[in-house]
Amino acid sequence: MAMVLKVRKNRSAPPPEPCALTECMAVIAGAWAPNVIWHLRAGPRRFSELRTDIPPVSAKVLSQRLKELEAKGVLSRTIQPTSPPSVEYALTPLGQGLVPALEAIVTVGHQLKAARMAPARDQSLPRLAGSV
Repeated sequence: MAMVLKVRKNRSAPPPEPCALTECMAVIAGAWAPNVIWHLRAGPRRFSELRTDIPPVSAKVLSQRLKELEAKGVLSRTIQPTSPPSVEYALTPLGQGLVPALEAIVTVGHQLKAARMAPARDQSLPRLAGSV
């Protein structure tokens, strides 16, 4: 007997191409990209400051991520006329637009962490009438 699969009709319209969510996730999905954006939200930072802010990231990966975020228009790179010259990274208006989204993710992350850390209710105790 052959098995027949029913195909559900998608009731929602497909997202326009390219999908805005996919575009946004492509920016923040890179390793350490959200951390870089998070630390730049308060203002410009030098490479060494970002390395201090994000200790687990290697210099190579941080450098790659900064180049990618600059190419995507999320941050700007400015060479300061100091001796020796220094480079500062800052969020562009596009990058600043990502900050509220990251703040929302952090808020939910705190809630998830609190829920995970909450002691599990003892299921062996009898439930009282009216208790949840």
